[in-house]
Amino acid sequence: MPKVRHRVNSLTKEREEKTVNSGKTGHFDSFIAQIGKKHPTNKCLSLGIIGLDDVQQLLSLILLQQKSEAMPRLNVKVFEADYSALTKINLALKAPLNSQKNSVSHAEKHAAIKQLSDTELVTIPGCQRLILNQGDCVIDLYLGDIHSSLSNTFAPTHAAHLIDHWLHHSPAQPLNEAQLWQMAKLSSNKANLYSVLVSSAEAKIAAMAGFALAGLDSTVNADGSNDHIALQERSALRQAQSNTFQHYPLSPAQDGAIAIIGGGIASTHLALSLAERNKTVRLFCQDNSFAQQASGNKQGAVYPLLTPDNGTLSQYYQQGLLFSRRRLTALVNEGFSVAHELCGVLHTGHDERSRARIERIIASQGWPEKIAHRVSAKESSELAGIDINKEGVFYPLGGWISPPQFTQAAFDKAARLSDVRALFNCNINRIEQQDGDWYLYQSPQNDGNEIVHGPFATLVLANGHGLTQFEQSKHLPATGFRGQVSHVPARNELAKLDTVLCSHGYLTPSNNQLHCTGASYIKDPKTLAYSSTEQLENFKKMQHSYVDKSWVDDIDISGHSARVGVRMVTRDHAPMMGCAPDTDKLLESYQQHQHTKESILFWKGNPAPTYKGLFILGGLGSRGITSGPLAAEVLAAQLCGEVIPLDKDTLALLNPNRMWMRKLIKGKAL
Repeated sequence: MPKVRHRVNSLTKEREEKTVNSGKTGHFDSFIAQIGKKHPTNKCLSLGIIGLDDVQQLLSLILLQQKSEAMPRLNVKVFEADYSALTKINLALKAPLNSQKNSVSHAEKHAAIKQLSDTELVTIPGCQRLILNQGDCVIDLYLGDIHSSLSNTFAPTHAAHLIDHWLHHSPAQPLNEAQLWQMAKLSSNKANLYSVLVSSAEAKIAAMAGFALAGLDSTVNADGSNDHIALQERSALRQAQSNTFQHYPLSPAQDGAIAIIGGGIASTHLALSLAERNKTVRLFCQDNSFAQQASGNKQGAVYPLLTPDNGTLSQYYQQGLLFSRRRLTALVNEGFSVAHELCGVLHTGHDERSRARIERIIASQGWPEKIAHRVSAKESSELAGIDINKEGVFYPLGGWISPPQFTQAAFDKAARLSDVRALFNCNINRIEQQDGDWYLYQSPQNDGNEIVHGPFATLVLANGHGLTQFEQSKHLPATGFRGQVSHVPARNELAKLDTVLCSHGYLTPSNNQLHCTGASYIKDPKTLAYSSTEQLENFKKMQHSYVDKSWVDDIDISGHSARVGVRMVTRDHAPMMGCAPDTDKLLESYQQHQHTKESILFWKGNPAPTYKGLFILGGLGSRGITSGPLAAEVLAAQLCGEVIPLDKDTLALLNPNRMWMRKLIKGKAL
């Protein structure tokens, strides 16, 4: 009898949960139906959602954009405090895939489920950007405290790309006034709040923030108007936020074609992100094809850069890893050829110091299993497929990608989506601004005359180790490091390697019967010629990392096959992304404002000097495949005046001005 009673109780609880979930699904469907009717033709739609209850919400959003001929692009920002919500969604994604994989009647839903399954949702803090429906549906998932996520999200000071509608349908988590004002900061003037809230007190709070409250049933009705004073407060909030960030300005691009100098991961992925926004792009590459510089290695490892404190840098690289994987998966699913193997990366120490650091990293945080987890000596050998027999850390979502093919695929897709073209053998030796526009001067041809390209209202420098070659960018704090990667034939035990190895150097599984290993790291190189010394050093790094392992003897460097490239590295290992600093004006002001309390107020209270219309995307270092595509996407969002999918700390970390401003706003000497 006790068992029967327990079963009855469990069934009752199950029915109650289904009833609640059914109600939530009904509310969400009502929300989708209402905004579908109100959405104007051929206008991008931006939605904000507080709370993420189940996978059906995400599927409904994907299908909404797919089925709407009048909606060119859908942007959705979902704020969820409960990290376990993603776990539930990941579990739910598996069941529909199995039960409906042969159902023709559910083909559209199956395709949406497949897209979501491929995104690899992971419970990390901050924003995860999902780009679906070939770029037309963008979903940002913000995990963590909702008020913190809202307040740390930057809104453009103009109302062109703000949120059009909000949905809050969780009575168990009522919105407070502080949250509503942060939502208002991100909202357009006519934004409505759709909610199941019905109390007069809650409706009054929403009205104070300027929201017309739209009910999801017949009990609440929108008044169709937004309070004028509240709208002024919204604008003031946006301006106040901008004022606190003047030392790291987030200026948008001007109308017109956007010029990009470069031909690698950064430039082509920026072109793709801009093409998804229907922008016109002209890309200038000094070589005869893409990926001839640092992006030209046959295989490049993709994995996160974790730190014991899991600070801003560590969180950015986790976001970058997930975004690069999503870009890769989408390109491959759309038919583009990109050699890759997401086989994971096995990280082991090569001396006492490196082993201690790895231990600090893995022991300091409760890392999500998909991001990093500890492996035993036995497990390391099983994962690698060869004898490693060392404890370490495994990054399951890592692996290797062909940088040249990743670069080419990004550009080819961009060219399909919008007016995007590349000019090759185009060595730009100087840039000039005239009357607010930028002109690019190509090296003289046989007749001795320069070729001039322009005018462009917006110019982005994304040219790798050439980043500091121009007068306007020569002081950027990035340094070139030579790296020689050795190509090793696959043979004997070595050919069985199943995962990327990272220790004192790295070693990839074979692709086209070749492994890649290396790389050397030489500051300010004088030559890019092949080095037999560096070739031998690469081999010795493997010997040092995996002592007395027989498969190391299979590494054959005698063929002298290698590739040399130069990576631009910043001191703090973060990329540079954003407005180009005008260092001449900065240093001029520095002569008058330094080392005092007043100088701190000056640097905090005045816009940092930048070149209007000039932007930087570079300093990707040795993890460019991990960091570059996300930096490109974020810069595209900034250029287009969108709500940027990174918090203020991360934007400060990436800003090209940061090295100087960190000191100036603390009153320190440059």
